[in-house]
Amino acid sequence: MRNAKVHVFTGKGKGKTTAAMGMAVRAAGENLQVFILQFNKKGDYSEIKALKRLSDWIKFEQFGLGRFTWGKPELDDIQAAGQGLKRAREIIFSDQYDFVILDEANVAVKYGMIPEQELVNLIVNKPPRLDLLITGRYASSNIISLADRVTEFTVRKHYMEKGVPAREGIEF
Repeated sequence: MRNAKVHVFTGKGKGKTTAAMGMAVRAAGENLQVFILQFNKKGDYSEIKALKRLSDWIKFEQFGLGRFTWGKPELDDIQAAGQGLKRAREIIFSDQYDFVILDEANVAVKYGMIPEQELVNLIVNKPPRLDLLITGRYASSNIISLADRVTEFTVRKHYMEKGVPAREGIEF
């Protein structure tokens, strides 16, 4: 039996999703089955294009509407996140995957798109052999306390602060 853990990547710094994708690639390199579920995201980002090349090991689905949700989400954002949460439950308890990434789930909780208690329930009840990674700013103290590993990303300096736009293949 694998010694599976709960991981959290949080903080205001950039790179949480990219680091999560790196872990997915590492897991695929060991023939582990990976599922990535993205809340609040929609699009064919560079990392998604690359992961399609590893589709024997890594599957992904997006439950966003292709727009940023800051503050109060619209009803369709909440519904999309609810569908994502339902799908996350199915995936986590399917016994088909070794590693599940819930990308931007912390943000979905922060903005009331999914109930924090539902995410807590997934953490507490996940199969023991399944590694679970939850990403996104605003990880709650509850989520942090349940995790085995928490990495906080901080910004010290970033050229985007000087108006340099995001570059394809590097930032998205």
